[in-house]
Amino acid sequence: MSVLVGRKAPSFTAPAVVNGEEIVSDFTLDNFIGKNHVLLFFYPKDFTFVCPSELHAFQAKLGKFEARGVKVVACSTDTEESHWGWLQVPKEKGGIQGVTYPIVADTTKTITESYGIMAGEYDIDDEGNTIATGPMIAYRGLFLIDKEGIVMHQLVNNLPLGRNVDEALRMVDALQFFEENGEVCPANWTKGDDGMTASFDGVADYLATH
Repeated sequence: MSVLVGRKAPSFTAPAVVNGEEIVSDFTLDNFIGKNHVLLFFYPKDFTFVCPSELHAFQAKLGKFEARGVKVVACSTDTEESHWGWLQVPKEKGGIQGVTYPIVADTTKTITESYGIMAGEYDIDDEGNTIATGPMIAYRGLFLIDKEGIVMHQLVNNLPLGRNVDEALRMVDALQFFEENGEVCPANWTKGDDGMTASFDGVADYLATH
């Protein structure tokens, strides 16, 4: 597993389902470079249990991300046909009908591998057979990417642990506050709070008043 913070987000072109219904063959994050921040999140598998709760939670807050100029993109190692099928299933039956942000199909598993969040790896057993040491699906990785394509925040949860969408929004706010004001965000910072200058005097002034 690798840390991508501070580095260029790995580029890819892959099939995806967009707008909840249309399959495209050449979806890429490169279209957003110079225009938008991107929140790219990976989930383990279609037609599972924690995953639909996360996809619906991101959809419920999609307007807030879009108001901040952030593109939300999901990805798993399932096929685009599997994504499309799951999108046809109503929420009350465990489906993700109503999700409109792009869902990328990483069927080759190269995207998951390039982001360093593969649950397992390939190995060779004593008989020379290729074996998998895990389920070979994505951990619950989340990457906040700035307009220049640089990863600014990274979070990886193990398979049973769902993510907090409000925390993802908070990190977007923190990044944009820094970009707009040049001030850094202290512990537990939320939108509307004071930032502080990255200096010993700035730290002292902040701690004296908080």
